[in-house]
Amino acid sequence: MDWKECNDKKIVKKIQPDMNLVNSLINSSENKFESAQRLELDEVTAASVITLCYDSLRELLEALTTKKGYKVYNHECYCAFLDEIVQEKELSILFNRFRKIRNSISYYGKKLSAEDASEIKSELTNLIKNIKVLF
Repeated sequence: MDWKECNDKKIVKKIQPDMNLVNSLINSSENKFESAQRLELDEVTAASVITLCYDSLRELLEALTTKKGYKVYNHECYCAFLDEIVQEKELSILFNRFRKIRNSISYYGKKLSAEDASEIKSELTNLIKNIKVLF
């Protein structure tokens, strides 16, 4: 889905930037990331750790879109935002990859090994760092 389609379908809308909301979302994002860091990564916690990291990333993206004056109502449109508004195609591709991984865990019961979760967590951590640079 591209940015035009997101707009046409009213999945995004223009808003006034709200720095209180931006700061709150960043704080929440950091708390979720810290929670993921505190969990010992094993077969039981693997999916939870990845879900927390993804939620942290998604809240960070919500903060970024809010700062730039947009409200985004679907995760696919965050991809379009990264690609077309902030001109970060690679970050868009990575976010979409993690969106699919998170969906497979949350909606289809996919199990992750601790080893796979560790690798995904590391990649998510790098993506979060790269998104923070955009602020």
